[in-house]
Amino acid sequence: MPKVLITYFSHSGHTERLANCIAEGVRDGGIEVTVKPVNQAEAIELLQYDGIIIGSPAYYGTMAAPVKRFLDDTAQLHGRLDGKVGSAFASSANLGAGAELTVTGILHAFLAHGMIIQGDPRGNHFGSASLEQITPREEDAARRQGQRFADLVTRLAK
Repeated sequence: MPKVLITYFSHSGHTERLANCIAEGVRDGGIEVTVKPVNQAEAIELLQYDGIIIGSPAYYGTMAAPVKRFLDDTAQLHGRLDGKVGSAFASSANLGAGAELTVTGILHAFLAHGMIIQGDPRGNHFGSASLEQITPREEDAARRQGQRFADLVTRLAK
């Protein structure tokens, strides 16, 4: 059975809540998922997973330092994550505060590793994002992201 890791940094709990909604979608897709804060994850662990999803709050229009540090630590794995599936999500306190930039920043690191990224032609094209309080619509979008991610990981694992 394919395995997925969802790791995130969350100061206020909003990013963690999105992580859990995405995890629900992944589980609904029949995939084993591990969810943990980024400070409890180690870069070398990524080799154990078929799919990796990373989330961060937007701080000054980019990812939080613990997420950046984690991604920097993945440099030791360069070339070894090639072909794994990646996705990202973010939260922000204000409209235009950089959630989409944060998501694409994480995706840039995944692309440098040769990972496979899937956009969504409906809804959140790059990855889930929330604004301050997470609404039912944002929860549904996060679950959708997880389900689509699980579908892609399953197709590629065959």
